[in-house]
Amino acid sequence: MIESRMFVPTKAFLTKGVGRHKEKLTSFEMALRDAHLANFNLVRVSSIFPPHCELVDREEGLSMLQPGQVVFAVIAESSTNEPSRLVAASIGVAMPADPSHHGYISEHHSYGQNEVTSGEYAEDLAASMLATVLGVPFDPEKAGTSAASSGSSRATSSAR
Repeated sequence: MIESRMFVPTKAFLTKGVGRHKEKLTSFEMALRDAHLANFNLVRVSSIFPPHCELVDREEGLSMLQPGQVVFAVIAESSTNEPSRLVAASIGVAMPADPSHHGYISEHHSYGQNEVTSGEYAEDLAASMLATVLGVPFDPEKAGTSAASSGSSRATSSAR
């Protein structure tokens, strides 16, 4: 019998990667290599950051995994076959101050946004989702307002 708590992570990490190739699949593989995730079997999951889950740095997170392992991941990706087209993909994380409550992870995929703008947008998305479940007002135009005082948020992005 499989216990459900086996599927609730206690540690998580953020990473990013960029891949370039004329073939979309190969460029995705190159991005996974750049992110140090190519040797795992990734399973896409939706956007809940688990209660009591610790955000660790990439090196610590990778040290707990072994090649071929099934790894659950929230993945943001963006691609284009247009020369010089600016594309971005970002992940935003919002964690509540109370570690017994779940947080949110957002994925954002865009064209024409740079890395900073895309990352801030993803962060605002996650913070907005968290604020709505906590009943805290959140105005994405006012960065660092009340939702931030109810927890923390972080974004990682890549634009090329």
